[in-house]
Amino acid sequence: MFDLLTAALAAAERGWPVFMLGRSKRPIANCPACRTSTGHDPQACRCLTCHGFYAATRDPDRIRAMIATVSTGQLAVRTGAPSRTIVVDVDPAHCGAHTLRNLIEAGTVTQTTRVLTGSGGLHLYYRHPGEDIPNSQGRLGIGLGPGIDVRGDGGYAVLPPSIHPRTGRRYQWATDDHELAEMTPLLIAACKRTPPAPPRAFTGSRAPEISGVISRPDRLLSTLLDRLARAEEGTRRTTLYGIARGVARIVATGHLSSAQALDILTDAGRDADQSDRDIDNAIHDAFRAEGMAL
Repeated sequence: MFDLLTAALAAAERGWPVFMLGRSKRPIANCPACRTSTGHDPQACRCLTCHGFYAATRDPDRIRAMIATVSTGQLAVRTGAPSRTIVVDVDPAHCGAHTLRNLIEAGTVTQTTRVLTGSGGLHLYYRHPGEDIPNSQGRLGIGLGPGIDVRGDGGYAVLPPSIHPRTGRRYQWATDDHELAEMTPLLIAACKRTPPAPPRAFTGSRAPEISGVISRPDRLLSTLLDRLARAEEGTRRTTLYGIARGVARIVATGHLSSAQALDILTDAGRDADQSDRDIDNAIHDAFRAEGMAL
């Protein structure tokens, strides 16, 4: 009933490239050769589990070998053009249910295949529209709104019957029919929308010197968070400090509030198995280094 291999092969049969995450929803760490190689093309790499979603495959033999290697991990689908799939991730803990109701009433979101997540959230699966749909963070104020993230091109989503690392509950399909609905024009536009920059939201005694502008703060934030997700044990505290400095610069350019930054970085630190004390110290040290205070 809860056979990862059966689920993975079924996903591949419908055209979805799949790969394995670790038990904590993070990509598997690269092997030593991939970590040290220069000019290495992750898309062409033949390693089973290196480079996160670049390891995703529809090859049944590779899937069997991958799951045998990471039998206690989580199954994931590479979203975006490779699977022709977009996933709208609803997180009730951050007002996602309220935002979803508004989107339904507005006709932005329609009925489609759904997954109940192990954390009590919801994944809505839609057909890829054939144009670039970026990943977005609802807490960044970009895309669909608070509590709703978009897993698009360059993203991935956890598949049933994976087990959520914090709650111990399984992801499960909420619909028997796995037919994906088309994205509405309103949904496509909302996924690609970037709001006007709000006023700067730092409280330090001086503004940091930032040259240029951040044209895609959502992508920059995703890149920073992905860096922490891929960090090896023993380097995560330092990595958290480094990405917090990057997030501080996003705050300084007005694309993110200090409160949002603290929330996002704290969640990322906990996902990386860091203590609340270490997380707090890393974030505050990073912001001070950028001439800012939380």
